[in-house]
Amino acid sequence: MGISALTAPPNPEDILETPLEFPDNLLLIELCGEFDRNLAQIEHAVGVQILRRGNQLALVGEAGPRSQAAVILQELYAKLEAGRNIEPGDVDGAIRMGGEIGETSERAAEGQLEMFHGGRVEIKTRKKIVEPRTEAQKAYVRSLFENELGFGIGPAGTGKTYLAVAVGVNLFLAGNVDRIILSRPAVEAGEKLGYLPGDMKEKVDPYMQPLYDALNDFLPSKQVQKLIEDKRIEIAPLAFMRGRTLANAFVVLDEAQNATTMQMKMFLTRLGEGSRMVITGDRSQVDLPRGVQSGLRDAEKLLEGVQGISFNYFTAKDVVRHPLVARIIEAYDKAEVQG
Repeated sequence: MGISALTAPPNPEDILETPLEFPDNLLLIELCGEFDRNLAQIEHAVGVQILRRGNQLALVGEAGPRSQAAVILQELYAKLEAGRNIEPGDVDGAIRMGGEIGETSERAAEGQLEMFHGGRVEIKTRKKIVEPRTEAQKAYVRSLFENELGFGIGPAGTGKTYLAVAVGVNLFLAGNVDRIILSRPAVEAGEKLGYLPGDMKEKVDPYMQPLYDALNDFLPSKQVQKLIEDKRIEIAPLAFMRGRTLANAFVVLDEAQNATTMQMKMFLTRLGEGSRMVITGDRSQVDLPRGVQSGLRDAEKLLEGVQGISFNYFTAKDVVRHPLVARIIEAYDKAEVQG
């Protein structure tokens, strides 16, 4: 579906309105959202006015924002044509992937068009298709497929662990790995929880819950349970990795900022033949005792430039939770810089 203009003056920059035609009125209704909330979100973010006229949407504004809005709307409509629903985060994701909000130059519009024409990055799992919602997420996902060892470093809510687990499930379902192993240090976040009741699994499960949550988003819960029973999915504290060689597995170490230097070295050297490993962490949330160096920081310094290892970094702009979370992170970062 191309972008056509109602008139054709010599200079395209003089065109103030771009109409887009959508052949399926039912899909157009879904595209607009309840009370046109999807259109309102795009209008606010990109800086255009979107008018509904039958089976057309007219984009009114400057050339750059109109081109950006057109790509966003076409991308969302293509999802609907493929039989997929538009979830609340999809509009935000399409806007983020449409280029820097507020840029109106021709160069900026061309840049985001080229990015979309390069093809979407999709991670297919048993329950859903996961798509990166920011440029940093897109680069991160690509690096996880391309490298045997990848680091994802940045604040909470940027999708580091979620996307890593999605990639692991994708590779597992495709037969590229035989097992998924998810681990994290069992370090309390500033609280002393005392002696927890129950057996070893019951003691460590509270620490592992975010990993269970991610798995259950991508696989049916019964299948997750069966794979855990068959040892094809393992969720265990970092301490349980000692002495093992992890071959033909997709391995994720979450909350790596809470691993000591020795633990990090131990974990990294578990990498076996046919395996891939992902390390995720947030340097601002170290819960180790005072004076204990974070193994994540050491790994960054020691492994930078090593072939086969990728480092991807996220900022508050990549937070895909509630928008307020990004503003909270930015406020804390600003306070830390100011000392």
